[in-house]
Amino acid sequence: MALVSSTSMLEAARAGGFCVGAFNVHTLEMLQAVVEAAEETNSPLILQSTVGTVKHLGPDYIAAAATVAANRSSVPIALHLDHCTDFNVIMQCIRAGYTSVMIDASHDPFDQNVALTRKVVEAANAVGINVEAELGRVGGVEDDIVVDERDALLADPDECARFVELTGVHTLAPAIGTAHGIYKGEPNIDFDRIGRIAEKVAVPLVLHGGSGIPEAQVKKAVSLGMAKMNVATELRIVFSDAIKDVFAANPAENDPRKYMVPAKDALRAAAIEKMRLCGAIGRAKDCRP
Repeated sequence: MALVSSTSMLEAARAGGFCVGAFNVHTLEMLQAVVEAAEETNSPLILQSTVGTVKHLGPDYIAAAATVAANRSSVPIALHLDHCTDFNVIMQCIRAGYTSVMIDASHDPFDQNVALTRKVVEAANAVGINVEAELGRVGGVEDDIVVDERDALLADPDECARFVELTGVHTLAPAIGTAHGIYKGEPNIDFDRIGRIAEKVAVPLVLHGGSGIPEAQVKKAVSLGMAKMNVATELRIVFSDAIKDVFAANPAENDPRKYMVPAKDALRAAAIEKMRLCGAIGRAKDCRP
């Protein structure tokens, strides 16, 4: 089937008490691996690219590869632009064929965040695609966006409700104590805050910083209303480590197929595990438009 907007997919996930895995991919092999994982487990899937990857590969190349994957697949697949602060880049990705975009104006004052998010929502509504926005500030590093732990701010539930009402945004990523990257210890997630936000906000909620969150915490967050979980750093590590293992065993290897295949296999297995944590396995039928 064709690429789909993630809006109805995530609405179904929130209503059904499960979560859709959203995986950042940086190469064709990474994209193929997570699509194969979704096919193998009959899971809905969101492919994601960062702004850095868009600049590295080009939005048209990424969208073309994702479109081929979706057309060959029996499960619903969306293509999402993650953590973008630039309206022009968002428009480039929409024109290229992305079916979901994130405008991250969380570093700006509330009123500016509202104004820019509303502008993106208006553009996205014209072509029927999803918009995600962030409120509060998720700590850690995402491409060129760096938020020190001391500067990370948790989202206010009342402000979240007001933000959604003012912007019409389709999905919301509230800062609730997670961070981008690998955690040094167990993440300090504010589950009470998730529950209070979910009571006030009807749109699907997004859990950023999904690399390395313990299983019990993922399941609890999902049960409280998180409908999408972003995973990036953990996948890069798995993929890269598999390549390193090939070169450790054979430093003279010069055939990319010989190290990309093991990397794909490792990434596919890691993605399947994340889909299991999300409760998404076997739920593709619930997310078809």
